Amino acid sequence: MKLNYISGLIALAILGCKSDEEGTTPTYKELTEAVYASGNVYPQNEYRLFAEADGVLTRQLVNEGDSVGNNQLLFVLESASTDARSQAAANIYRQSEANLTQSSPVLNELETQIRTTRTRVENDSINYVRQQGLYEKNATSKAELERAELAYRTSRNELAARQQALQRTRNQLYVELQNARSQYQVTSVDANNYRLRSYGSGKVYEVYKKPGELVRRTEAVALIGSSNHAYVQMAVDESDFTKVKVGQEVLIKVDAFDQKVYKARVSKIYPKLNRVDQSFRVDAEFEGEAPEGYYGLTVEANIIISQNNRALTLPKTYVVGGDSVWIQEGSEKKKIKISKGAENLDLVEVKSGLTENTVVLKPM
Repeated sequence: MKLNYISGLIALAILGCKSDEEGTTPTYKELTEAVYASGNVYPQNEYRLFAEADGVLTRQLVNEGDSVGNNQLLFVLESASTDARSQAAANIYRQSEANLTQSSPVLNELETQIRTTRTRVENDSINYVRQQGLYEKNATSKAELERAELAYRTSRNELAARQQALQRTRNQLYVELQNARSQYQVTSVDANNYRLRSYGSGKVYEVYKKPGELVRRTEAVALIGSSNHAYVQMAVDESDFTKVKVGQEVLIKVDAFDQKVYKARVSKIYPKLNRVDQSFRVDAEFEGEAPEGYYGLTVEANIIISQNNRALTLPKTYVVGGDSVWIQEGSEKKKIKISKGAENLDLVEVKSGLTENTVVLKPM
């Protein structure tokens, strides 16, 4: 079992046992059991800002240590090919919009043709009616009447055809406008991929790229996290992992702050074993004051497993085989088993098997 404590971090009573060269007696005292862990301090809501397109970094609007707001523009990339596609899509979109307005040259030409054809239909209709009247009075030939009728039907069919052509053109121009708008929106989204914005307010902890450098898609450009909320990420030895529970108190020593001790509580336990160092990850949230605004501070911690203000304790050096002790009973020395409770580096709690009057002998 890997149990340890930080000097000055946890007050463990190790004095007061009545002992001599022959033995000692168990003593009631305060006993704290803790699991040692090492780790680092990280900001809450930490994330890396990744590029979503290939480009050259042309503008860096923030530096390490700067505070940022939500959706704030931080970096700008450029790509010649993307800029050209974006400009072409914008031009096509504007032209498509113009083709559907009242001043559209394409539609105006068709509407002019329709007005001309409609005038011709009206004239041909008048002439046809006039020829019918003349024919009824035998003042014209049947051939003239038929020519007038043919001219009227031809111009009327031409008018219908031009009206259909106008509607087809309108429909085609509308479809072209929708396609141009979609393409413009796609290129606009692509253009936005070259403008990197924050996902939330916080602080810039590291910038990985500088202006003039090429940035590849999915390549990290900056590290951002909360500026005023931090947590501790600890590594707990495999042998102690089952002792740790959510909600347990944690005492944390940060070397960078003159051995200052912070309080926290276990907030999350990760069930996956890190096979490299045979440890489990355990996170803790600070309570009260915390070393905020810094990334990766190294800490040592004690996770408080149990605290007993009045525990019957015995020096661990008197325990034999993990669960037995030698005692003096009258004139005899005998080996008995005990039930242990909490323990630290020096003391073990005796749950049963001994009293405060029992004389415990040093191992033979």
